[in-house]
Amino acid sequence: MSYASLILNHSKKLRNAPNFLHYEHALLVRWFSSDTQTTIKRNQDMWKTEFCGYEYSTRKSVSEPAYSTKLSFGIQKRNISMAAVKMGSIAGSLFNSEISQSSQVQPRRCYASASDLPPHQEIGMPSLSPTMTEGNIARWLKKEGDKVFPGEVLCEVETDKATVEMECMEEGYLAKIIRGDGAKEIKVGEVIAITVEDEDDISKFEDYQPQASDPGAATAQQSSPKKEMVEEPAQESEPKVSKPSISPSSGDRIFTSPLARKFAEEKNVPLSSIKGTGPEGLIVKGDIDDYLEVSAPSKAKVTTDAPLGYTDIPLSQIRKVTASRLLLSKQTIPHYYLTVDACVDKIMSLRAQLNSLQEASGGARISVNDLVIKATALALRKVPQCNSSWTDDYIRQYHNVHINVAVQTDHGLFVPVIRDADKKGLSAIAEEVKQLAKKAKENSLKPENYEGGTFTVSNLGGPFAIKQFCAIINPPQSGILAVGSAERRIIPSSGAEEYKFASFISVTLSCDHRVIDGAIGAEWLKAFKSYIENPESMLL
Repeated sequence: MSYASLILNHSKKLRNAPNFLHYEHALLVRWFSSDTQTTIKRNQDMWKTEFCGYEYSTRKSVSEPAYSTKLSFGIQKRNISMAAVKMGSIAGSLFNSEISQSSQVQPRRCYASASDLPPHQEIGMPSLSPTMTEGNIARWLKKEGDKVFPGEVLCEVETDKATVEMECMEEGYLAKIIRGDGAKEIKVGEVIAITVEDEDDISKFEDYQPQASDPGAATAQQSSPKKEMVEEPAQESEPKVSKPSISPSSGDRIFTSPLARKFAEEKNVPLSSIKGTGPEGLIVKGDIDDYLEVSAPSKAKVTTDAPLGYTDIPLSQIRKVTASRLLLSKQTIPHYYLTVDACVDKIMSLRAQLNSLQEASGGARISVNDLVIKATALALRKVPQCNSSWTDDYIRQYHNVHINVAVQTDHGLFVPVIRDADKKGLSAIAEEVKQLAKKAKENSLKPENYEGGTFTVSNLGGPFAIKQFCAIINPPQSGILAVGSAERRIIPSSGAEEYKFASFISVTLSCDHRVIDGAIGAEWLKAFKSYIENPESMLL
């Protein structure tokens, strides 16, 4: 009876259900008796649990008092057979029912075991990207005591990719903020806030802390770290020649090699003070050297270098994830590199003509990088083997061409994606790159702005005048194009002694050899070079 009382006493809406209270404990006992269970129909024995708020309904059949209770707490529907539930397991199914994790807010409905804690929700750190394992709280947009509604933004979470807004899932009051503004390295699922249904319950959570048994609080209330083991410094090994001592000899005679005797005379070393290590205790030259080394007065080490000055820069989430992914890429992907030079005179001329039209219409200026993105996308459509990813069981070849573009910011390296770049015009690409680069520098990219790319372009030539470099593949992709700066060169012309000037860029394709064979990579670069040197073909 204690579990039924606990449910009734802690649920505001059950207390307001007169039909349910009419039967109260006596009918609950009758309900859970074995005799009654056999007479209840199967469709009346299902306790349906679904999410989105509390809803309770009671119904009585002709022969037996049967109740259908609908309890809402989260995301996944679950059916629990009432005929199989005994009175002592009601609370267990309520408290311990498994709830699948969501990519958004993960509230958990909790019935307090103590009388001073009313029903409440624990909001955990959500998983807002596929690679996210922990996050930071940038800032809370709601304060403790504020009323919150579904769809309202509670706080801004800094994920491994960007800063994302976290929305509220249910109506209530923000009773307690467990992890405040600037909280770092919060594990996914760890409790960050508490919400309640009634405003009067807010004050009861002023000193609330998550229990150690909670999944989210496990990392926050870890046991004290183990004592560090301090190893004693290893003692210096004894030299093979001991400190000066009288060596054993046959009478007063000292056995020594001619070279050792001559060396001892030059260094004024008394042979009687040396213990020989040769056969039969023979003193050799090495014994003289060891004696001189041990007997020489030790010189105190004088440190003249000034102490090093340094600054420890905290690692951001994006930098941590970028480092781990690049390390994984270099360790697990067999890279190889192909480089080709392409003349850009025609593409520069076309760019000048298009920008004059863009300025007249008020559109965004087209950069060389925009033209490179378009040429890359068209080359991927022409050689689709390079638009693929490796798995242990098969090679996945993509039907869409989504180009990630590397953007360097103060927060780290971001790679926003241009979707269906092969189907978009240069003006649309230029405008989209401009907007995504702005969001990246403001650290306001959303997951849909950087996920799902099939190939990456990294350009260090235009902004940094890097002539040529090799980029690291962005997994799970199988290729990345590194674009260098344009260089003016002298090339032979038609005549024997005639020369002309032309501008060239060096591009290097990094390939995953598991997916892209050398010949396929070369074929892709040939198609890319053709689009760059004949840009009018990109307009067809």
